Amino acid sequence: MKTSRSLHIMCRIPVFCWITATVLEHMLTTEQRGELPKTLTDMYSYFLLVQTKRKKNKYHEGRKTSLQEQTEADKEVLLKLGKLAFQHLEKGNILFYQEHLEHCGLDVTEASVYSGVCTEIFKRECEIFKKAAYCFVHLSIQEFLAAVYLFYCFTHRKTEVLQDFLKRDWEYKNSSPSMDVFLQRSNQRLLGGLLGRTENSPKNVEIVINNLNKMNSDEMSPDRSINIFHCLMEMKNLSVHQEIQEFLKSKNRSDKKLSEIHCSALAYMLQMSEEVLDELDLRKYNASEKGQWRLIPAVRNCKKAGLCGCRLSETHCEVVASALKSSPSHLTQLDLSYNDLQDSGVKHLSAALENPNCRLEHLRLKGCRLSEFSCASLGSALKFNPSHLKHLDLSDNMLQDSGVQQLCGFLESPECRLETLRLIRCNLSRTSCSSLAKALNAIHSYLKLLDFSHNKELEDLGVKHLCGFLKSPQCRLETLRLRASSLSEMSCAFLVSALKSNPSHLKHLDMSDNKLQDSGVKQLASLVKSSHCRLETLRLRGCELSETSCSYLGSALKSNPSNLRHLDLGHNTLEDSGVKQLSNLMKSPHCLLETLRLHWCSSAEINCTSLSSALKSNPSHLRELDLRGNKLHNSGVQQLVDLVKHPDFTLETLRWLPFW
Repeated sequence: MKTSRSLHIMCRIPVFCWITATVLEHMLTTEQRGELPKTLTDMYSYFLLVQTKRKKNKYHEGRKTSLQEQTEADKEVLLKLGKLAFQHLEKGNILFYQEHLEHCGLDVTEASVYSGVCTEIFKRECEIFKKAAYCFVHLSIQEFLAAVYLFYCFTHRKTEVLQDFLKRDWEYKNSSPSMDVFLQRSNQRLLGGLLGRTENSPKNVEIVINNLNKMNSDEMSPDRSINIFHCLMEMKNLSVHQEIQEFLKSKNRSDKKLSEIHCSALAYMLQMSEEVLDELDLRKYNASEKGQWRLIPAVRNCKKAGLCGCRLSETHCEVVASALKSSPSHLTQLDLSYNDLQDSGVKHLSAALENPNCRLEHLRLKGCRLSEFSCASLGSALKFNPSHLKHLDLSDNMLQDSGVQQLCGFLESPECRLETLRLIRCNLSRTSCSSLAKALNAIHSYLKLLDFSHNKELEDLGVKHLCGFLKSPQCRLETLRLRASSLSEMSCAFLVSALKSNPSHLKHLDMSDNKLQDSGVKQLASLVKSSHCRLETLRLRGCELSETSCSYLGSALKSNPSNLRHLDLGHNTLEDSGVKQLSNLMKSPHCLLETLRLHWCSSAEINCTSLSSALKSNPSHLRELDLRGNKLHNSGVQQLVDLVKHPDFTLETLRWLPFW
């Protein structure tokens, strides 16, 4: 059953389980075992065959009617039921009244009591509006019988019925999705046993399949495309299925252009797969924007969903929210960045986040035009269900201070396990730092990365507020990024003071693109000298530094050289003298620098000989050296190039794009 998803998914319906059990019992306990049903059409066809056979065995003995007469009677009632099903499926009706039955030539008693065939598929409902109503036990039964009737009309040239049907429904302009099922239910071998000899031919079936493939155009709605895909599968045509299977097996998926119908079929197959997909990244699929949209429902059966920059609508947000609320929910990472979600889209997302089924750990909403109202709904939802989310990125949104305050309720929750918070370019000021520091001080914080970069109103007082959190023994922060936040040497003093009192956790500090100047680096150098300092990465790009900063850092690293691995001093006027001081530092056998970035740091010519000499005397650590945008002495450059090529040296990457 699991190999046929159309059958497997129906196993949740009790009446279908009974039908399946009836068919399998008959096939496994009689000599007519044959091939097991593989489609819904096969299953229902076998079921009717079993039921009519049981009826003949039960009622034929002792009766004057011949077997042929009884078969004709069975067929007649079956076609009357099919006509009823067909006519009312077109109208969207699932309930019928006595006059509807009589219009199709069905006697009420005959329809509801006809032993072995109708009693199990047709039943009388309780009185509604004081009038007896009848229905099929499931919509799929009504669809199947309607298809049986249409199949009979086709094979017996009932042109009036066919022309009327084709005129209204073949082009799929106004038909309901249930009408698509007509095309699925046409197993000639089995239906021939129910309806007698049929005149259908393989050529006719081929014509139907070709027409279905032609209808499979990109103009068709996603739901209709899936219905056509089902039709082809039921008719044992696996062309689209095989194409998708080949696509899934291919290593270079981006080379294959997917049509919208292929995207619909792929989304369906991914949803129905028993294996949970590791990642669904729409950018990795070579399809049109509408084609990518059709893949979105597949997020229900994947762990990571990358929906970045896909112009998602509110409806798409509802689909994603549904996946987060499903049981079980597999989604742990979700990237919705650079979609115009606005507050309405986040409202749907928030409703899913507070659902106990949601297990989301990573959420990225960069550049989604969110406001403080979005933060309010997010904060409320996450406070209600705080224990799973570990990484949150709300960068490039105009959250402002009021938005951050809305999030603080979540951050103050004792069950909050957030490890990463990115608020880059969110128009924040020192007030946000104050609110955040108070919230994080209130609990045992799990936060390891905080990125406040590119908030120009943060300023030194904002850093002062943050330092209240950094001093806390509950602080476990390992990465702090404060790029382009209008900071001066005062911020360095605040940070050094805080980190000297609680220095053991911070490993990565980025203060690039601030006016720290040499006096600020002097403060940071005193931190680096501390034996308790654990800094591994220090980024001071574009901080208005001179060769004096190199002297401060060089001296500090000679005193405590064992931790720093990555140093970025690019876009500062260090000149050749500053580079030489750093070269002397790297000669020390205790220097463990792996990355040194000195790009665009000199207007004078840099002699690379000192760098080359330093690396030769201490060759075991430096792996990346960035000298782009500088005037370099040619002979020295060649010495560095030779080091990269030499197997005894660890230098792997040399960037030296010349100064223009």
